[in-house]
Amino acid sequence: MAKPKAVPAGNPKKQLALFLEKYNSPIASLAQQALTKLRKRLIGSLEMVYDNYNALVIGFVPNERPSDAIFSIVLYPEHVSLCFLQGAGIPDPNGRLLGSGNVARHVRLESAATLDDPEIVSLMNAALHRAKVPLDPKQPRRLIIKSISAKQRPRRPSKYLD
Repeated sequence: MAKPKAVPAGNPKKQLALFLEKYNSPIASLAQQALTKLRKRLIGSLEMVYDNYNALVIGFVPNERPSDAIFSIVLYPEHVSLCFLQGAGIPDPNGRLLGSGNVARHVRLESAATLDDPEIVSLMNAALHRAKVPLDPKQPRRLIIKSISAKQRPRRPSKYLD
């Protein structure tokens, strides 16, 4: 297995690019496409990045309080999910939201087009409307690397490992 590249401190864009490089190409590409769509849709959000033990998480937050996060993109070795971090109470008549926790729900992204599905757009709009703290469209976008776990599970399925 190749030695991981050093993460350049102080340059969040380069750090995120290196985090994404750990994933196989289809997962990294899907995540980048999803991020592009969400950045256009979620004007006024900050992006908080957590390179955790289990997954890479990019949260969309109205301020610097992680507990106020509304959405996140979560990358696992074999799939990408859109998490509704305040999603447990969102009406979901067609059962698109997965999970049974007290707070969050998620949707597995089969492709970036999932984000354009009218039912998903409606769920996202409901989440934005119900958010504890709304997004401020005047707030400039910032990318903040919040944490990097020293120990991590492999970011690629075993069939992709060198």
